[in-house]
Amino acid sequence: MKKVKGLLIAASVAAMLSACYIVPIQPATAGAGSSPRQPVPVAMAEVVAPRPVYTARLYPTNEAAAAIGRINGTISNPEKGHGEFAFSAGKEAYAGEATRAPGSSKGNANAVGNKGGYAKCDYSMSSAELGAGTCTFSNGARFDLHISI
Repeated sequence: MKKVKGLLIAASVAAMLSACYIVPIQPATAGAGSSPRQPVPVAMAEVVAPRPVYTARLYPTNEAAAAIGRINGTISNPEKGHGEFAFSAGKEAYAGEATRAPGSSKGNANAVGNKGGYAKCDYSMSSAELGAGTCTFSNGARFDLHISI
């Protein structure tokens, strides 16, 4: 009975120790006459902060614009004062860019439609998250522009 109990204790201890791993404090070296192991470089992933996407809302200010109605768009990837400006007006999809000089609150946004139209907007940012301006379309439509995150 004592032998069985002793074997069970030994088996339990062996099972517990089999999951242990000893981590050396100093790097291992190769045999005599060989140079020590060189550390392996580890690549670090770059942490990128999420980029804000601004909402651009255009409100009609004349009859030509009223026929189109209110427009919702986006200004995405605004890096270093440059972003992509996109929206749809009626049956036309517009795409272009919005730019601001570094340190300036004033900017321009221009877009071209897939059916030949275009829009030119001037705006001013009152803070990092809010801006306002005007947009004029090639058909004479004029809109007030509101920008926010």
